[in-house]
Amino acid sequence: MTVSPEGKPRKQIHLAAHFPGVNNTTVWSDPAAGSHIDFRSFVHLAQTAERAKFDLFFLAEGLRLREQGGQIYDLDVVGRPDTFTVLAALAAVTDRLGLAGTINSTFNEPYEVARQFASLDHLSAGRAAWNVVTSWDAFTGENFRRGGFLPQEQRYSRAETFLRTTWELFDSWKGDEVVADKDTGTFLSDPAAGTFAHRSEHFDISGRFTVPRSPQGRPVILQAGDSDEGREFAAATADAIFSRHGTLEAGQAFYADVKGRLAKYGRQDHQLKVLPAATFVLGDTDADAAEKADVVRKQQVSPATAIKFLEQLWNTDLSTHDPDGPLPAFDPVVGENTVAKGRASVRMHRDPVATAHEWRALAEAKGLTSRELIIEVTGRQNFIGSAETIATRINDLVQADASDGFILVPHVTPGGLDEFADTVVPLLQERGVFRAEYTGTTLREHLGLDQP
Repeated sequence: MTVSPEGKPRKQIHLAAHFPGVNNTTVWSDPAAGSHIDFRSFVHLAQTAERAKFDLFFLAEGLRLREQGGQIYDLDVVGRPDTFTVLAALAAVTDRLGLAGTINSTFNEPYEVARQFASLDHLSAGRAAWNVVTSWDAFTGENFRRGGFLPQEQRYSRAETFLRTTWELFDSWKGDEVVADKDTGTFLSDPAAGTFAHRSEHFDISGRFTVPRSPQGRPVILQAGDSDEGREFAAATADAIFSRHGTLEAGQAFYADVKGRLAKYGRQDHQLKVLPAATFVLGDTDADAAEKADVVRKQQVSPATAIKFLEQLWNTDLSTHDPDGPLPAFDPVVGENTVAKGRASVRMHRDPVATAHEWRALAEAKGLTSRELIIEVTGRQNFIGSAETIATRINDLVQADASDGFILVPHVTPGGLDEFADTVVPLLQERGVFRAEYTGTTLREHLGLDQP
């Protein structure tokens, strides 16, 4: 453990690599970009993260392709392959890197998800993690037999019951039942191993769990909700929370809030890691990085993408609108029917008319065109600068309790993490705030978490 000049122990930074999924952070049009579904892309990013001694590789998931105006939103489609298939394959080409998958609790069932994660934990020798999410829209539900969607309070009720049910399944094996004594012919010390029965409002299942206890006992649990219900769910059940609060003040407020909820559940601060998502643009100098960041933002928000964002707020067809002209003069169309079903950005605009007025005021004050305004309000780069500047900023935020580390989202796949691994990570290692080598084998050990 290293200490600061003031004698305070320096926190160790946790880093994760986010494989860019379907979002406008990703610049698929960049000359350096490759496939987002070819296995070699997953391998490249994962092996880069492991070479840099990251804690884990994070794979997002979507259960339906995004659409706008009834058509696939081709400006950010990168493919949505099955999470478990990809992570299981990556387990064979990595040795220490944690493997985190986003799996929905609204449309799946506890038994199948528990069996898949227990299997992944065995295949990876204890490196599995589950990002537990819910689904808020009927649009996604149309892909499933049950269809529909649940109100927010029921979604989190089902999610917590779902998670605790999987824990019952994981714990139905204690870990010492398989003796495989060749002399006596005894394979199991307890013939009842794996037996379970669960009855609740959401599930009524019983039987025998087919996977013996895995190296971690249970996968590491991540959670990404930001509502009060989501924060409470994370405080009660999660090992890490995937946050969007990456600045100092917002990060410190979020950090204090979720950590402050732990005591009521008999938990301590170290049992929940706060890991905001973060993008970055590196340059030889800070000025160089700023120039690159400006180019990246223009790549991320092309004229066509700017129109798509405007349509999401105005809820109407703006295909003839000039992205290099002013914002639409009329107010957004308010109603339940939206041109962009399933888009979280639509749900975030709780009062579209008020948001439009704010955007107009900002555009007028800064003299921004429609596209420039969208670039301004959808800014993505958390860290912009030289390797020295970014290493300093990351360390400052972690030591100031604005986070415990970051989940890094490169804007180019699959090589977008390479420069960070080669330049920023060595600086963090030199400062004694990031591991030079893995000291454990399981993801729980990487994160400093207790074995359940």
